[in-house]
Amino acid sequence: MNDLLATVDWSRAQFALTAMYHWLFVPLTIGLSVIVAIMESIYVRTGDAKWKGITKFWMTLFGINFACGVATGIILEFEFGTNWSNYSWFVGDIFGAPLAIEGIVAFFMEATFVAVMFFGWEKVSRRFHLAATWLTAAGVSLSALWILVANAWMQNPVGMIFDPDQMRNVMDNFTQVAFNSVAMNKFFHAVFSGWVLAAVFVIGVSSWLLWRKRNVDTARKSLKIASWFGLIGIVMTIWTGDGSAVEVARVQPMKLAAMEGLYDGAKGQSLVGIGILNPDKKLGDKLDPMLFEIAIPKGLSILANHDADSFVPGINDLIEGRAINEAGDTVSTVSYAERIAAGKRAQEALRAYGEARKAGDTAAMQRAKDIVMANFKYFGYGYFDRADEAVPPVALTFYSFRVMVMAGGYLMLLFILLLFICYRRTAVLEKAWLHWAGIISIPVVWICSQAGWVVAEVGRQPWVIQDLMPTRAAISDVTTGSVQLTFWIFAILFTMLLAAEISIMLRYISRASKKDIQQTH
Repeated sequence: MNDLLATVDWSRAQFALTAMYHWLFVPLTIGLSVIVAIMESIYVRTGDAKWKGITKFWMTLFGINFACGVATGIILEFEFGTNWSNYSWFVGDIFGAPLAIEGIVAFFMEATFVAVMFFGWEKVSRRFHLAATWLTAAGVSLSALWILVANAWMQNPVGMIFDPDQMRNVMDNFTQVAFNSVAMNKFFHAVFSGWVLAAVFVIGVSSWLLWRKRNVDTARKSLKIASWFGLIGIVMTIWTGDGSAVEVARVQPMKLAAMEGLYDGAKGQSLVGIGILNPDKKLGDKLDPMLFEIAIPKGLSILANHDADSFVPGINDLIEGRAINEAGDTVSTVSYAERIAAGKRAQEALRAYGEARKAGDTAAMQRAKDIVMANFKYFGYGYFDRADEAVPPVALTFYSFRVMVMAGGYLMLLFILLLFICYRRTAVLEKAWLHWAGIISIPVVWICSQAGWVVAEVGRQPWVIQDLMPTRAAISDVTTGSVQLTFWIFAILFTMLLAAEISIMLRYISRASKKDIQQTH
């Protein structure tokens, strides 16, 4: 059993490592592709050769990052087969469909038109080249769409039925999978956050050029576009984040409780703005979960349900199956003990179904199938012996959420400040403090982006598929040692890849700080 848990932990660590490295590249690719398309649109509309040079400068940085994202993304998809083969068997018919569409449609679309972007400047017309640039940006976003559809299905499994003959899930309704409400919010939230990250990247590089007093006109033009782009992106990110919070409250209430460090919910539940968790807090004890907090009255009820007086359940409420209705009465829901019992009934009935099938007993098969389907909603809980095994890491989820929100608030203020300066106080653009604020914001936005994914993925633990399959049931039959070995190999390779990308980008940007961009392009 200990070896199994060690394999699960190392497999999770390896997948998290790959995913977090991959997510260093993806949002920049999403946002920078659109910024490049906007800049080229200005060039085509105005005919100003300066904009052609600016477009080529940012397009080169996009290309460097795009290549690194492809390399890590391919490895990430392979890990579903190498490390999570039970998961792939259990839901491969469903999970594989959006990934196949992403590879066949979106990725091929990107690969085709990105070639025209980089090598077609003097070979095709301006308008055709511009169309290729916009289609590349669209392809990047389409890739994100289908990947996030797959990810959202894991967090809200819909559009499928369980087939006891195959002992796996099969797709029943592709439309429900593709237009899963969780997927739509997740997609737009991820895309707009990519806009924010790319905008800050452009602002940071432009600030460096301004600090070095080279290509000042290019830097100022880029800074203005990036500030508008980033402001639109952060506003839309907040809006889609609100929609995501509603979906989390609906389909993953335990994740929401962990995000807030909320153990006992209430009607008109407040939202913790700033807080420190009590590290000694345990399930079932009477200790205060917070050592310090500054809360927004009724904020969580508004965030989760758009109703200031609504009830938001805490961890203890969910485990015990307790809720409060609109009349204020305490009512019973399905406790985790009942879910565990239902899950074990479903799993035992599934084993009985298999035995009856071998014996050719159709009546026993039907009885077992009826029990499986009646309890399948909580199938995954059957792998647990205690309710606390289904509670995510509270501290990591809680603090990651606040890092994301506070960093996002800072970035919104940055965009507003920069736009004010660009239009009202242009002399301030020469100040060193502003340049360094832009440069320092680059790591801030990446921390914000990574924190968001930590909330999304750590907050749903221990589930690979919400309520249906925990991580311990999803892994491949591999040894802990083999997973450890590949973990360190990937850690070294990905770090080298990241170091190479940063080195190439810095060298390219440094060259732009010494020469006229118009001459280098």
